[in-house]
Amino acid sequence: MDSALISVGLPVVLIIIMFGLGLSLTVEDFTRIAKSPKAAAIALVCQLLVLPIAAFGLVKLFDLAPLLAVGVMLLAASPGGTAANLFSHLFHGDVALNVSLTAVNSIIAVVTVPLVTNFAIDHFDPGESGSVGLQFGKVVQVFSIVLIPVVLGMLVRRLSPDFAHRMDRPVRIGSALTLTLVILATIVDQRADIVPYVQAVGVPMILFCFINLSVGYTVPRLLGVQGRQAISSSMEVGIHNGVIAITIAVSVLGSIEMAIPAAVYGVAIFPIATAFGWLVTRRRSPETPAESSPAVGDSDAALGDSSAR
Repeated sequence: MDSALISVGLPVVLIIIMFGLGLSLTVEDFTRIAKSPKAAAIALVCQLLVLPIAAFGLVKLFDLAPLLAVGVMLLAASPGGTAANLFSHLFHGDVALNVSLTAVNSIIAVVTVPLVTNFAIDHFDPGESGSVGLQFGKVVQVFSIVLIPVVLGMLVRRLSPDFAHRMDRPVRIGSALTLTLVILATIVDQRADIVPYVQAVGVPMILFCFINLSVGYTVPRLLGVQGRQAISSSMEVGIHNGVIAITIAVSVLGSIEMAIPAAVYGVAIFPIATAFGWLVTRRRSPETPAESSPAVGDSDAALGDSSAR
């Protein structure tokens, strides 16, 4: 936990990732959500309300240790990850909806993350961590690392769209490499305890992956949302920004243990999301003309800006 690579590397990863997100966003991405208010509202309710409840149930079911329990709740409260856009495209979702949800939810999380995390800290009382809670001021500091790079990236894109397009791949590669180094440093730092941690949270996190994806797809479909947007909701709700959860756990709450659930989840979610997307697209009936029209163009255009965020 005292490793300079971890303490400095995590914020650097966040800055690079969120700057890359900003390079692919426009102001319209924040307003486009109004074009699909029903789908967006359902996805946000699933993300902000249903998932923390599901996470709380899992924590109770598996009787996780207090620090790990708080880490699960922190992960559940974290906004959707930018990789959701790529998975949405791969499985024929409405990528434009993903872009908008990611943008809006990243802002809402400034309020919801401390609320859910402080509830978890009060309830599970991980006294051995020495944590006094997730103070709002500290959360604002973390999310300033998230939001300021996004704004700067958007500004760069507005001033130089060609440069923003050229930087897309280098930024993604740089963030992936930096994140890999940080994860490796965390594993080395906690090598004596990593196996017990994974054994403790491995099954709950795998179940949480399935729950996230299933809720994100099934609830919108039951409420009449069309298939492409339900796929987008599934990926947005299912793929969290684990880097934010890990950064808050380590840099703000000072606990590697609280970061373990997000780290395990980050490893498990991608193969599970791939399998889930494949099953959904195979089982889903062909789209009606009403479902497959103008939004496809919008989604493909959005993907051109944000496919692998």
